[in-house]
Amino acid sequence: MSLETLAIQAAVGLVNAMLLFLVASGLSLIFGVSRIINFAHGSFYMLGAYGVFAMTQLAPGRPGWLLLAVGVAALGVAAAGTLVETTFLRRVYASEELFQLLATFAVVLAVSDAVKIVWGSQNKSLPLPPFYRQTTTIFGQPFPVYYFLVLLLAGVVMVGLWFLVYRTGWGIRVRACTDDRDMANAIGINQRRFTTTVFLLGSGLAGLGGVCAAIMGTITPIMDSDMLVEAFVVVVVGGLGSLLGSFVAALVVGELKAIAILFFPRSSMVIAFLLMAVILIVKPSGLFGAAEE
Repeated sequence: MSLETLAIQAAVGLVNAMLLFLVASGLSLIFGVSRIINFAHGSFYMLGAYGVFAMTQLAPGRPGWLLLAVGVAALGVAAAGTLVETTFLRRVYASEELFQLLATFAVVLAVSDAVKIVWGSQNKSLPLPPFYRQTTTIFGQPFPVYYFLVLLLAGVVMVGLWFLVYRTGWGIRVRACTDDRDMANAIGINQRRFTTTVFLLGSGLAGLGGVCAAIMGTITPIMDSDMLVEAFVVVVVGGLGSLLGSFVAALVVGELKAIAILFFPRSSMVIAFLLMAVILIVKPSGLFGAAEE
């Protein structure tokens, strides 16, 4: 196998890793504040993909309209996630963990059926304008131009999240709720309000990831479960509630999967699960997660 093949596969793995980061970072933030393992996160990811598909059907083939559709779809999913949190999930925060899991799984089933009713069970693809279908050559292999757009978008989101979480008053309060909920409550932080804002942000990130996935490939009614499994692996490996952990773990998982596809195409996802098992044995809190006292 040539070095060029390995290099192009690593580049594809980087793109997939950034897509994973978009989804997993939102999942990690939501868990850090709400302590709910949100199965519905994959549904928000899928809604982002179908949302941008619905928007592009209104004016297919127009580059400017596609950019508008990306923003509208992500914001629409953020609003949907906020609605789910305020009207449904907020009522189960004080319940047992099993009941919380069942509640979020109920959202998954409802969204899955709604998607099939509205868009059917057939796979969909975006009518991309000619500019987005162009390819360039790296390492002697064709490489889609929209992959660079995904990398650029993920980079902007990463920097924006870092600034928001570590350089703003909102981020300080969110980290306080993540690190010590009792202390945050004692000093007067309104955890209900911050849970809602984090849910809005996390759902929007999942929707944005779904938009990128729709541009990169096929939209399917089972894409929610596929991405949710990988996002959970990233969050567990990186550490629950850790933004840096989600980024590093997404890079590791994305590259491992990409290279494993070349050598073990039928068991590429097994590599990620093996990594997760090793991390849980060596450091149960994840690479950058805080150990429970």
